[in-house]
Amino acid sequence: MTKRVVVTGMALTSPLGSSVKSCYERLHKLENCIEFDESLGIYKGLHTGLDARIKNFVLPQDFTRKTTRTMGEVAIMAVVTARQALEDAGLLNDEIITSGQTGVAYGSCSGSIDAIMDFYSMCVNHEVKNLNSGSYVRMMSHTAAVNISLYFKTHGRIIPTSTACTSGSMSVGYAYEAIKSGIQTVMIAGGAEEHSPSNIGVFDTLFATSIKNDTPKLTPSPFDRDRDGLVIGDGAGTLILEEYEHAKNRGAHIYAEIVGFATNTDGTHITNPNSEMMAKVMKMSLNNANLSCEDIGYINAHGTGTINGDIAESQATCSVFGNKIPVSTLKSYTGHTLGACGAIEAIMSIEMMNNNWFCPTLNLKNVDDRCGNLDYIMTEPRILETEYIMSNNFAFGGINTSLIFKKI
Repeated sequence: MTKRVVVTGMALTSPLGSSVKSCYERLHKLENCIEFDESLGIYKGLHTGLDARIKNFVLPQDFTRKTTRTMGEVAIMAVVTARQALEDAGLLNDEIITSGQTGVAYGSCSGSIDAIMDFYSMCVNHEVKNLNSGSYVRMMSHTAAVNISLYFKTHGRIIPTSTACTSGSMSVGYAYEAIKSGIQTVMIAGGAEEHSPSNIGVFDTLFATSIKNDTPKLTPSPFDRDRDGLVIGDGAGTLILEEYEHAKNRGAHIYAEIVGFATNTDGTHITNPNSEMMAKVMKMSLNNANLSCEDIGYINAHGTGTINGDIAESQATCSVFGNKIPVSTLKSYTGHTLGACGAIEAIMSIEMMNNNWFCPTLNLKNVDDRCGNLDYIMTEPRILETEYIMSNNFAFGGINTSLIFKKI
């Protein structure tokens, strides 16, 4: 017998703010978090000077040097938001965390750049003086998931998801499956990404970054005919997923139910998106939820602001839903937070659903004719009540995910 899966805790840190409440309130200002970053000027040949940075993340006082010796910035954000999410769920000191019934699914694009540089220094300078016992744990791609497990002393399943821009959404989906199948009762799920010039450089070399350096508030502009690329951000988002009966019996507050998840791969090109497979993953998610396309009331798009990505995604969405479902993207506010985006966007989509208020895509003035014919939320927010929403993410390697949440 399959289990129902609900969200009972949420926490995040992002360019919009470092709490769900502050992020949601900032959304209402309809202003993005993009800034010109003078520190990027030291990198010769880098075209973009833009990013979106976290401003008010505070390291808790009890996170001593001993506590964080195996954590780089990405793991610290993951652990801190996980603790906040567990507290929000009322499970922070619950015995279920260490009972084996709680697992961790968490991802990021990579580990901390500082630790990676320590190993690079060893190779270049032929010295190991910068290395210590925590260097590899801070560097490894599963550093966030492992550090969460170590900090909370979980003994259940651990599922690291280092799948680029679907790391956060993949973790939520795999956590959902672990509970749905009866393997775990509680899952700590999410994604994180620390600021790194190398992350910006990855997309800059592909000519995929925005170079509107003089007008940062006018970019990114997903789906707009005058868009010129994405902007990189940082952050972390953590959701506590729980088996419904367990949550109900302890009187937990339930934010939403996860009713659908699907993931697939293009198998065609490492960076160019495949519209057909994007459409297929949405259909698979609907099938997993036993829903029709008419049941969905809002779609949170991946919406990076890149030409190929926007066109492929919007055409795929149109092929499945037509132009009847309102669509917008949060990346026009936060920039692209890479491994964190799927978790942050899931949290904020749930918050919008529960408040019947959905943000417009910023800087979307004139829809590109090559994009799909969709009901884009533009200029003004949309007030609407819906029982189901979908959140989609797509990543390098042709990795596609689609999540469906139900209002409780």
